[in-house]
Amino acid sequence: MSTTTETPAAPYRVPLIATAAIVLGALIIGVVFEANTGLLMIVGGLFGMVLYHAAFGFTSAWRVFITERRGRGLRAQMVMLALAVILFFPALGAGTLFGQEVYGFVAPIGISVLVGAFLFGVGMQLGGGCASGTLFTAGGGNARMVITLIFFVVGSVIGTAHFTWWQSLPAFQPVSLVNVAGAGGGIAISLVLFAAIAAFTVVMEKGRHGKLEQAAPVDKQGYQRWLTGPWPLVAGAIGLAVLNFATLALAGRPWGITSAFALWGAKGFELLGGDVSQWGYWQSPGNAAALGASVWGDVTTVMNVGIMLGALAAASLAGRFAPNFRIPLRSILAAVIGGLLLGYGARLAFGCNIGAYFSGIASGSLHGWLWLVAAFVGNMAGVKLRPLFFTGEAARKPTAKTS
Repeated sequence: MSTTTETPAAPYRVPLIATAAIVLGALIIGVVFEANTGLLMIVGGLFGMVLYHAAFGFTSAWRVFITERRGRGLRAQMVMLALAVILFFPALGAGTLFGQEVYGFVAPIGISVLVGAFLFGVGMQLGGGCASGTLFTAGGGNARMVITLIFFVVGSVIGTAHFTWWQSLPAFQPVSLVNVAGAGGGIAISLVLFAAIAAFTVVMEKGRHGKLEQAAPVDKQGYQRWLTGPWPLVAGAIGLAVLNFATLALAGRPWGITSAFALWGAKGFELLGGDVSQWGYWQSPGNAAALGASVWGDVTTVMNVGIMLGALAAASLAGRFAPNFRIPLRSILAAVIGGLLLGYGARLAFGCNIGAYFSGIASGSLHGWLWLVAAFVGNMAGVKLRPLFFTGEAARKPTAKTS
């Protein structure tokens, strides 16, 4: 007979600690820096919760479509993007939201985007995650993804060293659907494209399997399901779009992730005696200011920390926080290579699956569409490379809960 009993509060201890850290961090950052920056840490925590509980992955969704022609994850991404453009385009067209000036992520369309997005796509499949996937799975207790994250940071700072050269290559000027077609026209064009992609996945999936895949049955209902997961994919899509809009309202620009990785890597390199201040990337006014300021004043850093803490809380609530440190050597090697490709590719391509794909398309930027095509081709190449590093089911399936 056991002499110890688990108190009812025990399963909630870690989530409560993580939530307290988010709230306390938000308060301190709000007082020391700006109130909106503090609020964005809470938004980051909510992002982490949504990503984890909805298992909303980009890497796994693309992999199962490439290998099995299952398109449920891709269709959920189209729902997310559709809601995002409906929310974003009117605000971006007006230039203000709730009295604050706002701008989108609109970048040049050139060779650096093509190459960077392709490399990022390969890195997604080797590293086991994208930018958001790496953050929330690492925060959720996946030890292998911590390795991917570390080398994601290393690859990011290397990318800043070469950034000026890549930007010297041929490129077209930035193009925004909001500017070209107006908010209404841009929304209409975007919705047609999203519908076409969704319809294509339906045709491909039915052609291979005869019917569409259904979500696995869930034995949890009501508040218990919303507290511990799993959530429906569509709920995740809606949550991410709404939270990205909240980011636009509070930060004045959409959600991004990887610029913080470059900043962390640069500050780490300087702690070791290096000097990045003469690199072209760090001489732009915004990047130079971030390099010289506290990392806690950086909105993207604050949100990234919030995402990891939110995912920690979600994983603990789901009873899935159980780090496994027994990682095969080839899997570690894939995490290292994948992380480097993710970081380097994101700098070249003006962002990752969030900053370039999600927020880029939500901003009406054509570079976001180019990123999607190039990264998808990179994912196809990455899927072909996976058997070199993984065996059996791991060669086909995600190496994290989702990615």
